[in-house]
Amino acid sequence: MKKHIVVLPGDGIGPEVVAQTLKVLRAVETKFGVSFTFEEALMGGAAIDATGSPLPEATVAACKKADAVLLGAVGGPKWDNLPNAKRPEAGLLGIRKELNLYANLRPATVFPELASLSCLRPDLVQNGIDILVVRELTGDVYFGQPAGEEVRDGKRCAFNNMIYYEDEVRRIARVGFAAAMARGKRLCSVDKCNVLVVGRLWRSIVEEVHKEFPQVELSHMYVDNCAMQLILNPAQFDVIVTGNIFGDILSDEAAAVAGSLGMLPSASLSGTAADGGIGLYEPVHGSAPDIAGQDKANPLATILSAALMLRMSFGLNDAATAVETAVRNVLKAGYRTGDIMKDGGTLIGCTKAGDLVVEALLK
Repeated sequence: MKKHIVVLPGDGIGPEVVAQTLKVLRAVETKFGVSFTFEEALMGGAAIDATGSPLPEATVAACKKADAVLLGAVGGPKWDNLPNAKRPEAGLLGIRKELNLYANLRPATVFPELASLSCLRPDLVQNGIDILVVRELTGDVYFGQPAGEEVRDGKRCAFNNMIYYEDEVRRIARVGFAAAMARGKRLCSVDKCNVLVVGRLWRSIVEEVHKEFPQVELSHMYVDNCAMQLILNPAQFDVIVTGNIFGDILSDEAAAVAGSLGMLPSASLSGTAADGGIGLYEPVHGSAPDIAGQDKANPLATILSAALMLRMSFGLNDAATAVETAVRNVLKAGYRTGDIMKDGGTLIGCTKAGDLVVEALLK
């Protein structure tokens, strides 16, 4: 098995956390007898400095030929005064569009060793939490037309159109069910069908897709209740699938439950691996320019993003689990980067964190 990965280190701490992640992927090659090729390309502020564009055409071309894309982080105050279309973040939005990345998968994991970082009561998180939010990324009120601002009856008004086509719901539902099949086989579909016509279409299509995945236990929940349940009893959830705006809000809430952005990976997919879809994998955290180049960054979110890549794009479930277990074992041993150093432990830097994960993986 040989897979080609395009690597976009990006800005700030991006190159540092990506470097440690590549060390882990090379260890995966050794342990599991697989083979990866890595091609580095420019995106974000680094691309602006080198080419004048946050997303050069050469990067787009390379990503379209890849089996998966690994991204560090983009952005920083150096480029804050540029027009929106020229800012580093435009590169991220652009690559999502170019690769048709319609499914955003964002796990929120509370490791028992880091339970004190969570904003919730200790009894709610003491045994750990592992939630995956599957968010539709290209539809809903963010992209629905018509949208705009105008004057009606002498008053300014603005409007956005919440709209979903059945094929959009069907494809994100399939991603959600496939993710549930690889985890605990439980899927909660979140909508607002008691009020929104869009929600009724959403629920009916999810029910139809469920017939393709009879092994998965399907439940439905209104978005307001889901927001409450994430606080009251987050352990009840395995996989949540929902629309763009609800997913935007709920995934951020789940991240707050987890307690540290430095531990949260994510994936954006154009479909399942079985469908020939490509995935872009990145940590949830930003570029943290204030600590860039100081060996203070936490690479674990990026390493866990690579574990998602192994599982979702390459079907290497055993390798993905081994990487996740290695991260867990490093935490169990008491090692902490500065962002997760709350209740004691051994303070380490970015490079040491990567080395320890490799060591744990190869044991």
